[in-house]
Amino acid sequence: MKRVIGVIGGRRVSGELLRVAEEVGRLIAERGAVLLCGGLGGVMEAAARGAKASGGLTVGILPQDDRGCANPFIDIPVATGLGMGRNVIIARTGDAFVAIGGEYGTLSEIAFALQLGKPVAGINTWDIEGVMKAESAEEAVRKVVGDFRIED
Repeated sequence: MKRVIGVIGGRRVSGELLRVAEEVGRLIAERGAVLLCGGLGGVMEAAARGAKASGGLTVGILPQDDRGCANPFIDIPVATGLGMGRNVIIARTGDAFVAIGGEYGTLSEIAFALQLGKPVAGINTWDIEGVMKAESAEEAVRKVVGDFRIED
């Protein structure tokens, strides 16, 4: 079974963080993992775009009850209709996470992931115990996936 790596972060972020998110998505796909995100814009869309550019598979866990709300780079949109409650589904589904920037929604995803014992690397995100700080996309992905390609 493929590993599922979540990328979590906000919809309203700077251009630099969007570039980093796209690179994170690309690196996740190159390692053979499935990219998981919230399926909307900002960090989520940039990461999915990067994964798709490298031939990766993307899954978006949407807060809405309409799969059509997903960004155009999501292969498998999951419409939950749960609003913020979907953050628990994201945390349960991913094997590990990269947090990029973000506000309270990202904080909740980080907290759920850490409570579930899942690794979280962070780039310019919340400074809380358990989040492994990373200065680059490569470092963040290496901390949660490693340098190797994941086999099926």
